[in-house]
Amino acid sequence: MTQPIFNYDEISDTLYISFAPGDQGTGIELTSHILLRFNKPERKAIGLTLLEYSLLAQKTDMGPRSFPLTGLTDLSEELQDIVLDILQRPPVSDVLLISSYTPSISEAIRIMLLQAAC
Repeated sequence: MTQPIFNYDEISDTLYISFAPGDQGTGIELTSHILLRFNKPERKAIGLTLLEYSLLAQKTDMGPRSFPLTGLTDLSEELQDIVLDILQRPPVSDVLLISSYTPSISEAIRIMLLQAAC
């Protein structure tokens, strides 16, 4: 596996991470700040776009910021499974950590945060 390519645009505060430069794929919005590009048939990540990166990477008094995966709710169950599979494997899992917040015994909200290495 090749090393990811990181490109940061300071003016727009956007971090582009490419796992497969030149590859074409589908893009979905995971959160209002995080976009995933992937090859659906191969279930392979192509890249991530992190908008307002300085906000995403900013620590809080309680630790790293986390964000709900709101973009999954509008996807079909099949596409949700594909995306979650991609998110939980390298190279994406080297950048993003997926977890869940459980506000009640019957509800789990998937959340994500940036790994410290970013």
